[in-house]
Amino acid sequence: MSFLESFFKTLKMEEVYKRKFNNKETKYFLFDYIERYYNRRRRHSALGYLSPVEFRELPHPSRKLFR
Repeated sequence: MSFLESFFKTLKMEEVYKRKFNNKETKYFLFDYIERYYNRRRRHSALGYLSPVEFRELPHPSRKLFR
């Protein structure tokens, strides 16, 4: 499964299927979910259980340990 397929599966299972949205509300919700939760707080097993932001802040050689 590609990383995008995994991302959209997670998004749907954790948030989208639990709510009803109007178009404007959807846009704001998705931005908030991706930027404030998924990228900053949610831990990812493929990144050594770090958030994407934490992983990005690692020194470059450390990143190779997880790939």
